[in-house]
Amino acid sequence: MANSKGDPRVLLVMNLVLSTAFATAVVWGLSFIDMVAFTWRNVAVLAGLLVVVTHLVTR
Repeated sequence: MANSKGDPRVLLVMNLVLSTAFATAVVWGLSFIDMVAFTWRNVAVLAGLLVVVTHLVTR
C-alpha cells in the first residue's frame, strides 16, 4: 500500500473539484473588490489553469 499512487481517475476528479472550488472563491473575491467580473467563464479559465499547474507540479 505504501507504494501505491492511487487511482488516477480519483486524483483527476479531486483535482477538478478542488481547483474549481478554489477558483470560484478567488474569482468571487476579486469581483468583490471590483478587479474582475464574476462569470462562470472566468471561473472555468482559472480552474483549468489550476488543474494544469497542479498536474505539472505533482508529476
